[in-house]
Amino acid sequence: MPHRITLIPGDGIGPEVTAAAVRVVEATGVSVEWVRQEAGMVAMEQGSEAPLPDALLESIRSTRVALKGPITTPVGKGFKSVNVALRQKLDLYANVRPARTLHGIKTPFQNVNLTLFRENTEGLYSGIETYDERLDIADATARVTKAGSERIVRFCFEYARKNGHRRVTLVHKANILKITSGLFLRVGQEIAKDYPEIECEDRIVDNMCMQLVMYPERYDCIVTTNLFGDILSDLAAGLVGGLGVVGGANIGDEYAVFEAVHGSAPDIAGKGIANPTAVIQSAELMLRHLHEDRAADAVRGALEATFEQGKTLTGDLGGSAGTREFADAVADKVTSILNDRA
Repeated sequence: MPHRITLIPGDGIGPEVTAAAVRVVEATGVSVEWVRQEAGMVAMEQGSEAPLPDALLESIRSTRVALKGPITTPVGKGFKSVNVALRQKLDLYANVRPARTLHGIKTPFQNVNLTLFRENTEGLYSGIETYDERLDIADATARVTKAGSERIVRFCFEYARKNGHRRVTLVHKANILKITSGLFLRVGQEIAKDYPEIECEDRIVDNMCMQLVMYPERYDCIVTTNLFGDILSDLAAGLVGGLGVVGGANIGDEYAVFEAVHGSAPDIAGKGIANPTAVIQSAELMLRHLHEDRAADAVRGALEATFEQGKTLTGDLGGSAGTREFADAVADKVTSILNDRA
């Protein structure tokens, strides 16, 4: 039976980079039935009353897995983030963001290989905001729960155990935010006792930022609350070349959405020059989630070989290849790797 996967192309460069990822996934030989759904501005232009149509949510509830391209969120007006709404409606509480060195990208750091786990549904992004018009005071509530903290921390430790990682770092601000961050830290330290084979340490978030730009090779699995995770995951991406080369996953107990974490770049949409690496990396994570490890290993190996050779890179990486040409090169290497292992 083929895997049924909801495909959300997104807007801007989304359709181009998701098509590239589909090309690479299909090169693995894994049988997939893609169920295409639209969201955001594209969905509304096609007559949907909401940027997150019910049909899309029902599709993911049916397939249980989705691959998503970038979706534009209007700044300061318009509809709220489709990404945030998806996470909340499907209870995708674990945001997983690996940052791994791809040799061939010039960065100040080499041998970076860490994964950041961000609580994805509460914290300061709970959307609990008030505004006092008389005093011109805006307030936001950072909601941190014991249950929410427990499940993201345990998710991180289980991932570390399954994948042979030896260290987990809890990131917090419990020295100042003694109740909210303090709760997260206490829960994390308690759960760590269930995993004696894994070293557990904690870092205050501002110190963690400094540590990552000085000694990123020292860190392995990092778990934190929503806002801190949002910031740290982009920082980690910067260590290995930026948002254009890292994948992302949003995972809950029932559903999972894999997505590029960069923007929709409408200024280059339709030009065929966008870098599809981030969505391809996300597709690799998706294949692992589907227990297609052989295919996922081939995608990882093909990407690494493409970057090491440096002959078929997109313009943002110093090359001259277009989106499709890059995808074809990676797909050809996937086929070659799988044939060699047959």
